[in-house]
Amino acid sequence: MKTTTQNGNDLPAAPKTDLKTKEFLEKQRKILLDLSDDITQIRDKTDLIILFSSRIKNLFYFKHTIVTLIDPERTSYRPFLLDPVSSPIQTHPSYARLVDSDFPLRGAFIEGVLDAGKPVLYWMEDIMDLPGSPSFLRVNYEGGIREILMTPLKSKNETIGFLHMYTDRPGSITEEFISIIEGIAPQISSAVTNIIKNDEIREKEWINEILLECSIGLAAVRTREELAGTVRTTLIRFNLMRGFGIRRINADQETMTTYVHDLGVTNVSEAEMIELTQSQFPIYDGLQDRVLDSSIPLQVNIDAEIRRGITSRYLVLWQDMGLKTMVGIALRNGDVTLGVLWLGIEQANLSLLQAIGSQISVAMSNVLAAEEIIDREREKTFLLGFSNEVARVRTKEDLKNAVFKVLNRVLNVKLAMINLIEDDNVTLKPFMYDRTLFENASEEFDALVAASNTIHEPTAARVLAAEDRLILKVAEELQACPDNPFVQLWAKTGLKYMFAAPLRSAQADLGTIWLLTDNLKSELLQGICSQISTAIANIQANEKILAYKRMLEMENSQLKEQIKRTYNFNEIVGSGPEMQQVYDLISLVSESNSTVLITGETGTGKELIARAIHSASPRKDKLMIKVNCAALPANLIESELFGHEKGAFTGAVERRIGKFELADNSTLFLDEIGEMPLEAQVKLLRVLQEKELERIGGKTTIKVNVRIITATNRNLGEEVKAGRFRSDLYYRLNVFPIHLPPLRDRRDDIIPLAHLFVDRYSKATGRKVRKISPKVLQELTSYPWPGNVRELEHLMERCVLLSTEPMIREVYLPNKNTGAEVQPVAMLGTLEDVERMHIIETIKRCRGKLAGRGGAAEYLGMPATTLHSKIKKLGITKRQYLAE
Repeated sequence: MKTTTQNGNDLPAAPKTDLKTKEFLEKQRKILLDLSDDITQIRDKTDLIILFSSRIKNLFYFKHTIVTLIDPERTSYRPFLLDPVSSPIQTHPSYARLVDSDFPLRGAFIEGVLDAGKPVLYWMEDIMDLPGSPSFLRVNYEGGIREILMTPLKSKNETIGFLHMYTDRPGSITEEFISIIEGIAPQISSAVTNIIKNDEIREKEWINEILLECSIGLAAVRTREELAGTVRTTLIRFNLMRGFGIRRINADQETMTTYVHDLGVTNVSEAEMIELTQSQFPIYDGLQDRVLDSSIPLQVNIDAEIRRGITSRYLVLWQDMGLKTMVGIALRNGDVTLGVLWLGIEQANLSLLQAIGSQISVAMSNVLAAEEIIDREREKTFLLGFSNEVARVRTKEDLKNAVFKVLNRVLNVKLAMINLIEDDNVTLKPFMYDRTLFENASEEFDALVAASNTIHEPTAARVLAAEDRLILKVAEELQACPDNPFVQLWAKTGLKYMFAAPLRSAQADLGTIWLLTDNLKSELLQGICSQISTAIANIQANEKILAYKRMLEMENSQLKEQIKRTYNFNEIVGSGPEMQQVYDLISLVSESNSTVLITGETGTGKELIARAIHSASPRKDKLMIKVNCAALPANLIESELFGHEKGAFTGAVERRIGKFELADNSTLFLDEIGEMPLEAQVKLLRVLQEKELERIGGKTTIKVNVRIITATNRNLGEEVKAGRFRSDLYYRLNVFPIHLPPLRDRRDDIIPLAHLFVDRYSKATGRKVRKISPKVLQELTSYPWPGNVRELEHLMERCVLLSTEPMIREVYLPNKNTGAEVQPVAMLGTLEDVERMHIIETIKRCRGKLAGRGGAAEYLGMPATTLHSKIKKLGITKRQYLAE
């Protein structure tokens, strides 16, 4: 309660408690200001230790303090700053383990600190035995500590660590103490953050400095020995030298072999050293492929990898050497994977190791490039010498001596076989081989040499289909083709690889060469094979050139004869007046550019007539373009005829040139024109009138000079009346009509056509059918041929294939009774019965058609009304002639 004096000059007297509070707050403010000034000067861990050991201890009593940090994954925390001088547990047996341990970020103790978000005071007895409590609580209690003040350290509203303050005097951590610590906690957090950043900067500067020095050394490396020494020096500088090995990917791309190494241990036997450094270890063993696929260094536990089932021998050797963990780093230079760097270290700074790996990759790439240059120069010198020897080769024996000499100079390469293709272009004949290679299987080898082999044999076909070479693993081939005698023979030699290549000269296949080896030098062997090809080509030059010349002359003559037969309309079979009229029309129209409309039933040879017109025209030097209007969907026929631009419609991914443009200055044959949709007819009419077109989706007008020949089996006049064909287009096309008569109207041509087709298909099939029996000829001439010439052609082809004699004695006409021989019609009954049967058979052959062109009345030579009367009179029903 405040009191006042009467004169009013004195201030009211404050209670003693208010004075104490004011003094406490002033003292606290002064302490915080002093400590804040000290904290701002902190740059490293030593400064922070001095702050706790001298400044704060002068104000309050506590035994010792440490700082712990939460790991980036926020799963645990570990010691960061220690004060071992003041710590009462520094002599404890567990001290060394504790300062290097990670403590889980879970449990009632630490979760309580995180939840509080401010300093929390604990009695050791209350928390040290709780589930999940860290072991350092019990150890400190055993060292005399009774209370612990835990203060979370935060940065950007996130807890980054903890300030641990221990005391062995219960009650020494007062409210004032806690308040001061809570006040300076943000500054301590900032100081810790600064220390971490400063440490990282100093470490990066040190690493960059060392890496720069190592980079200079690695850049000068040109040999394996220099690479091994520089890698050793680099690892020593970073205190990482516990032994290393660099494995290089072999030429087979499936194994790796040690390139350079320094095991760093002496407890390795000579046999183990040879096995570890000279063996080929598989890439895809479940471990090395993981390293190669990883973008960062991969740390592996050897025991764990063995338990996972990885059976690679090097893991056991590492285990015998006493290694527990290894770090694998993929060595890459650009897009090229070189191999793997293995380091025998326990803990890994991944970013540092990745930087080291990158520099070693560049150095290794330089060494490999230098070695490749040396090897290529050596190979060039080697191949130049072999080329000079091959140039002097004139006989097979000279070539054999040169080949054996060069292969003996290449490491463990043996000539298995050279096979040459015979003149029939099918048979493969042994030309040269090394018999001593197959001493353990001489009988099998002699049998294969004596046996007839062809280019279609699976292994030979694979080689001849290869672009340059084929590398086969003998073990894999034996597993895939255990019954192949060639593979069985290879396996008995004990060599790993079969190098096979086609022998070619001027892109022509001469044969195959087969080489067995344990060490692949693909480029060198390919160069040797090319020289061998040249030598063989020189040996065979004269007879091959003459043989090819004769063959080409024969083929050229045959081709000319075939073209002449195919396109010369003078060779079209047909001597009757109907066909003579067609020939006259062809002669009249061929030299002009007039549009021609060819009509006729299906199979009458309309396309042949069109080609004859084109071949006799001034446009014959260019190819006639054909479009079958019935074979194209309505939505595609415009694109086919006029073309389209890219993107004109869905699916138009590129520009397409239409048939009209292709036929410019030539002839366009539109077959089955009667099937063209009406919407396409409009555009066709415009092109015919204007002689210009626009592609679908295009804006440019394209001029064309095209002669049009059309063909149809429809009556276009009737189609126009029915509204299915445009009359204006019909009149535009019907400039010069040519009608082809059906085969039934030119029966005199049936026998010559039959002989023509028999001769053609006899030659094509290799049969010796030359004649047709009179009985068959009579049947052919009496058949109505609804399919016309096409039906006759296919029927004669079938007869040739089915005939077993030089003469065709049986023809397989539709609806012909192939059972017992039928009695003559005259013997079957009365004249009325014969007439009835004749009418029924004729209607059947006309497929039920009574009147009109191709109807039964036309074949019987009577009016349709008369035929109807006879059908009614003779009691003929539809069931009788439509039964089949």
